[in-house]
Amino acid sequence: MLRPLLARYAPTPADPDWDLAAESIAVLMRWFGLVVGALLANVGSPSADQWPLNLILLLGLGFTVLDTYFFSRRRIFLRDHPLVIAVMESLFIGLLCYFQGGLESPFRFYYLLSLVCSAIRFSQATTFVNCGLACLSYGALYFSQPSATRDPLAVAFLVVVLVWVAWAASSLAKLLRRAGERLRALNAELQEHQNLLESRIAERTRELEESQAQVLHQEKMAAFGLLAAGIAHEVGNPLTSISTLVQMLETRDLDDYTRTRLGQVAGQLARIQTILRELVNFSRPANSQRGTASVGEIVREALDIAKYYKGGKNRRIRTEVPDDLPPVAGVRDQLVQVVFNLVLNAIDATGKGGEIVVSAIIEGDRLALVVRDDGAGIPDDVRAKLFRPYFTTKRHGTGLGLFVLRKIVEEHGGTVSVASDPGRGSTFRVELPFVQSSERLQPVEVT
Repeated sequence: MLRPLLARYAPTPADPDWDLAAESIAVLMRWFGLVVGALLANVGSPSADQWPLNLILLLGLGFTVLDTYFFSRRRIFLRDHPLVIAVMESLFIGLLCYFQGGLESPFRFYYLLSLVCSAIRFSQATTFVNCGLACLSYGALYFSQPSATRDPLAVAFLVVVLVWVAWAASSLAKLLRRAGERLRALNAELQEHQNLLESRIAERTRELEESQAQVLHQEKMAAFGLLAAGIAHEVGNPLTSISTLVQMLETRDLDDYTRTRLGQVAGQLARIQTILRELVNFSRPANSQRGTASVGEIVREALDIAKYYKGGKNRRIRTEVPDDLPPVAGVRDQLVQVVFNLVLNAIDATGKGGEIVVSAIIEGDRLALVVRDDGAGIPDDVRAKLFRPYFTTKRHGTGLGLFVLRKIVEEHGGTVSVASDPGRGSTFRVELPFVQSSERLQPVEVT
């Protein structure tokens, strides 16, 4: 019978901080009550029966010591059994009053302290049950006294005061709880807004850094194009003059040795002119028109420029690109730049005599372009930062190549990934959607 009643009036789960704060107040009030009670029993009332009072206070001391011990361990003694505490306190206070002063005992005010402790620790219903037990205790004390000393008006007044204190203390505690819950909710909402603001600031900062990186890269490419065009112009004019002179000399009557040597000179001049033309074509302003482009032509154009990169002649570069691959949709110059950057990185990653393989295959609805090398590989901590702007492991690198590469691939609806085995090489994989045979893509200006 008692267990369902206790479960009914057990406190609902609350904030642990509130419970511990309320328990600290209750512990202090109990110690205060014990000290005052000891003074009343042994100093303030010589006519009182001291031995029963001291024995009751000693039992109260044991309970308070247990309560203090549990509180020091951040736990609450008999937290789930508030009515047990209410019964013990009502009996404890009633006995103190019985052995010292009766109905007019100073200990009767301990009922008020008990109700205040109950109100700040437990629910309002539990507090009123505690109030009822206090009234029963004081009523039993009333009937235990001689009829000549009974004052019904005093008992009624104390009962009214007990009910009023129970209501006032529980209402105030309930108000404080609600205020605390509201403050916690506002604090959580504020923290959520702060986290959201910080994430948005971080996102905007990242977008700004990426935009700055793209602008810087475009400026560098524009400067490179101007420089290449200037070099081609300044070198091209003397080469044209030399080529004209060689052609004039070849029209004369020359011996076989001289004619052979002039032919070799003309061949080298043609080679230099081809290099300059490829350099100018690569560095010219990018065409912003979308269209379709052959993967094989993209790879060949990128390798035609990459072969002049330092160390490029000392690497074995081979391609495995079938001729029957479907075209990809996008900006041709940008796709050439993607392959070019990957091949340059592979050249830097491999040593003399290293091998680089550029391959392309169809996988489902995607065309996978793979650049694989047998170089030193990439450590895990470095691989996680590869596509960040301004991150580079090269002494004279800008940290923009792979960042811009990823942006280009994503703008073309593709993805780029990297796999590496330190000491055995790396593989960069670009997946792009290809043009189906039934599609007809019209050129569109890229905004």
